[in-house]
Amino acid sequence: METMSWGAELWDQFDSLEKHTQWGIEFLERYTKFIKERCEIEVNYAKQIRNLSKKYQPKKSLREEEESKYTSGRAFLATLNELNDYAGQHEVIAENLTAQIVSELGRYIQDLKSERKSHFHDGRKAQQHMENSWKQLESTKRRFERDCREADRAQQHFEKMDADINVTKADVEKARLQAQMRSQIAEDSKSEYSSCLENFNQEQNQHYHTLLPHIFQRIQEMEEHRVEQVGACMRTFAEVERQVLPIVGKCLDGMGRAAESIQPKVDSQHVVECYKSGFEPPGDVEFEDYGLKRTASESNLSHTRSRSKSKLWPFIKRNRQREPLSHRLSELISSKPRMHCSSKPRMHCLRNLKRG
Repeated sequence: METMSWGAELWDQFDSLEKHTQWGIEFLERYTKFIKERCEIEVNYAKQIRNLSKKYQPKKSLREEEESKYTSGRAFLATLNELNDYAGQHEVIAENLTAQIVSELGRYIQDLKSERKSHFHDGRKAQQHMENSWKQLESTKRRFERDCREADRAQQHFEKMDADINVTKADVEKARLQAQMRSQIAEDSKSEYSSCLENFNQEQNQHYHTLLPHIFQRIQEMEEHRVEQVGACMRTFAEVERQVLPIVGKCLDGMGRAAESIQPKVDSQHVVECYKSGFEPPGDVEFEDYGLKRTASESNLSHTRSRSKSKLWPFIKRNRQREPLSHRLSELISSKPRMHCSSKPRMHCLRNLKRG
């Protein structure tokens, strides 16, 4: 697209261009502030992610004892490590945005302000020169106009004196010389005005067709370069984040691999290996008859002895196990040959047994 020349189209809008270029600098400063705040967000986000990863890292004393035993725990540890690397990429985004945009724009804005100041200084200087030339032209024009009026009055006075027969010849001659002098002054003023006018027209033509368009062209190029710089910064803004996407993708891939490494059956088998006790489940509990007519036999005694030796439940305390009173009585009755105590001590034993 063909660009219109500011010098040709905006020759009378110097003040408007000054305001517009000032707005352009303020826009760059505002955009720079936006990038700075984006960097702060990235840094704070990375810090929060790192703190989160650190918070859920297991204690060193428990790392090998608990979570590292199971595939799900190891996967979670791997996810936390990948998350820590993921946070690092957001720090990289903040660092690159600061280096490639914030710092560059800061230097560019300073150069732009200096360049703009120079261009508008030249423009104002040219305008001031034209204003001075115009004032000089107006001054010579007013002087020429005044001298012409005085020359006319002097000529009229001379003609009046010359026509009056009562006026002496000396006064007429004096009036004639005065009219000639005023006429000469008017001619000199006319010549000066003509010269000043010609000079002003040349300067004005040069101002509006050469000097000012050249200044406007430099201002236009400066402004177009500013806009181009904005576009470059916006592309960099997107590219900086795009550059870390492969690494972010690797972090996410690592999290995915950690999830795929989880093996429920392996963890289930490990639970068995960690907590199995080696006990066998208890057998059926048989009916115990406490009737008075029950006959103690050797087979029952042997069955009772064998049952009393069966394994206990794992969660039952290993205290002294009580046996039914009938079993103890049967054992005492059937063990007469081995007992050498009298009936009185035997009753004492029975009382102790009952209390027990």
